[in-house]
Amino acid sequence: MDRDTDEKQSLKRDIDQKVFVNRNVTLENIKCYGFDMDYTLAIYKSPEYESLGFELMRDRMVSVGYPHEMLRYTYDPSFPTRGLVIDTTYGNLLKVDTNGNILLCSHGFKFLKGEDIHKYYPKKFIQRDDTDRFYILNTLFNLSETYLYTCLVDFFTRCTRYTKCVKTFHYYGDLFMSFRSMFHDVRDAMDFIHNSGTLKEQTIKNLEKYVIKDPKIPLLLTQIKEVAKVFLATNSDYNYTEVSCLTCPGSSKKSWRSYFDLINVDTRKPLFFAEGTVLRQVDTDTGKLRIGTYTGGLQHGTVYSGGSSDIVCDLLDVKGKDILYVGDHIFGDILKSKKRQGWKTFLVVPELAKELQLWEEKKNIFEEMKRLDVFLAEYYKNLDSGNQDCPDINAIQTRIKVLTYRMDMSYGQMGSLLRSGSRQTLFASQLVRYADLYSSTCVNLLHYPFNYLFMAPPVLVRPFPSHVHENKIRESLHRCMYEGFVAAMMCLCTKMIFCLLHMNCYEM
Repeated sequence: MDRDTDEKQSLKRDIDQKVFVNRNVTLENIKCYGFDMDYTLAIYKSPEYESLGFELMRDRMVSVGYPHEMLRYTYDPSFPTRGLVIDTTYGNLLKVDTNGNILLCSHGFKFLKGEDIHKYYPKKFIQRDDTDRFYILNTLFNLSETYLYTCLVDFFTRCTRYTKCVKTFHYYGDLFMSFRSMFHDVRDAMDFIHNSGTLKEQTIKNLEKYVIKDPKIPLLLTQIKEVAKVFLATNSDYNYTEVSCLTCPGSSKKSWRSYFDLINVDTRKPLFFAEGTVLRQVDTDTGKLRIGTYTGGLQHGTVYSGGSSDIVCDLLDVKGKDILYVGDHIFGDILKSKKRQGWKTFLVVPELAKELQLWEEKKNIFEEMKRLDVFLAEYYKNLDSGNQDCPDINAIQTRIKVLTYRMDMSYGQMGSLLRSGSRQTLFASQLVRYADLYSSTCVNLLHYPFNYLFMAPPVLVRPFPSHVHENKIRESLHRCMYEGFVAAMMCLCTKMIFCLLHMNCYEM
């Protein structure tokens, strides 16, 4: 018996090496692997890279007329997280669930509570489809943008030179600055540092400081190419792509281009997954584009600019269902490639490394929250609609709130990327909906054979009674604790447990 247990343990992967499953993917059927570059193959150091982006945007804002006092702000990585929403009308930063219910709200660096939130949002709810007002900050590049906007709101709220109105700040009675105009100025600053090449130039000047050299990246690409085709699709230009790929250890021994069957730069995703742009060849000696539209077949070693996902399929002679695309951008990479092309998707979520670490360190808090959940079930187990007396659960509710706050603060000021208390965040719901697989790094594919079946069990359609099968729930949760990261994170909600067991239970 002990021998069987030891053998099973030896087959289990460390939790930081795992690839998590939302929908079945059979690697044996994957004929082509596609990769994004930024934050996927080119792995940036955090928070150094986000701090660089923040400083460049902040300096740009000052150069176009914003107060020089803004230069006093420096990037604080403990504040922003992905998946937050900017309310451009009131200047608030919101953390919401999948339906738009508000989980957290801050105005600048001041967190609003209770009545203060109700003044802005009487129902503690936002219409997420009002994209003119609400802007979702889903990308890793958005982290520095999130923090800069928060700094602006903080400055204009606290500065005595400005008189606060409901939606605008009036300056000396003549000039006014709205939260919406601040937002657009931050967006313009973000576009400027990317489109002008400023961010890339500063990155190239100090690659050691901003880019991680991972020797496993060339190994991963080499092993994949033995069993399938490999392509690169990045929005970056050729010159930056070459410098970034040359940072990979081992690329000095062979051309970095040899790791790929097809290389597409300047793809302009998400447009790449729709009508795309003109496909042109790149002169690799000069980095400039050759004249004319390329209409021929695949030429190995050639670098292409633009194009579309349909052109990729034609050049590589594969169908959408045969492709597994790996990227970090939940909208530009994952959602569009799945909805428009039917590609299998692998989302890179670097923050998972920290979330997994905190789960290991704070699992005693999760255990207590789980016990409190069981106590609540016991209180109500024998009650029905005929009961008039309400159990006194104030003490349990208070304790749950305390534990939830302690857990959330372990992640940072905005809490976990995936949850707030027992509730899924907007980012978590998008991850579940659009990513077939996800992990903290694409390198974790090395820990699985290329004929592996990533399998998720079927989802129960009908509601599951919260007390009848309580023991089964606890037993199932115990079995999955180390096999299902997100399931353990959300153990307070029975319905959510089954949703997340669907993602992870069958993955070893």
